[in-house]
Amino acid sequence: MQRIVHLSDLHFGRARPEVLTPLLSAVAEAVPDLVVVSGDLTQRARPREFREARAFLDRLPAPWLAVPGNHDVPLYNLGQRLLRPYARYRRWIGQTLAPQLVNAQVAVVGLNTVDPRRHQRGEVRSADIARLCATFGTGPPERLNIAVGHHPFEQGAHIDKSPTRHATRGLARLTECNAHVILSGHLHLWHAGPFLTNARGAGPIQVHAGTSLSSRLRGEVNDFALLGIDAERLSVTRMVYDDTARGFAAADRLWFRRGAEGLSLEDARDL
Repeated sequence: MQRIVHLSDLHFGRARPEVLTPLLSAVAEAVPDLVVVSGDLTQRARPREFREARAFLDRLPAPWLAVPGNHDVPLYNLGQRLLRPYARYRRWIGQTLAPQLVNAQVAVVGLNTVDPRRHQRGEVRSADIARLCATFGTGPPERLNIAVGHHPFEQGAHIDKSPTRHATRGLARLTECNAHVILSGHLHLWHAGPFLTNARGAGPIQVHAGTSLSSRLRGEVNDFALLGIDAERLSVTRMVYDDTARGFAAADRLWFRRGAEGLSLEDARDL
């Protein structure tokens, strides 16, 4: 079984210091094959924040893959934001804004959804979708295909953030080219399950991690997702931080059955 930890919205600069060690411990206890971070590693893209984020990544007990979020480009330095928006991200986190890991069991492929011209609104670009589909369209049929971006491909009408541009078109294309899971963040709200626009009953699912480390909780708790992958099923476990216990514990788990048309919800329960 492959195990993937999905973290998001760390926001170093607004991180909760009391959560840092418990988060690292919980990730280590999960014994992941890969850790994925879906953007917003920093609060204001300052050098100090990037240094703290990189120090955190270097302490992870497994290989990691990260994509930038809208907070990872400078907000107030307009010159740098427009001309060299990813200079600090590339220096401390990685040169590649859309990294990937592909093997016989999983294909985890990142895409950069940040639009430096906008304060927070993201964008799904056709070239990125074509690149993901080229990867997802090859390989063994039992491989699980996972896309990773910061901005969600779908959000509820009650969300006060601007929807991601071209996300509906991108999701339709990813569905056609055998994407199974889309990992994202940005909303600081937990959600895992089928896309609301999925009329087939089977297809890709979405997993929005909340904020794994930040104090910007928006009425929720710090959390992260743990994905368990085998040939027949995918499990998604929400790991939540408890202030009293000062640690992370499993809160609920969903199982999805893998089929020719994608993933279908099999079981869900509180833990």
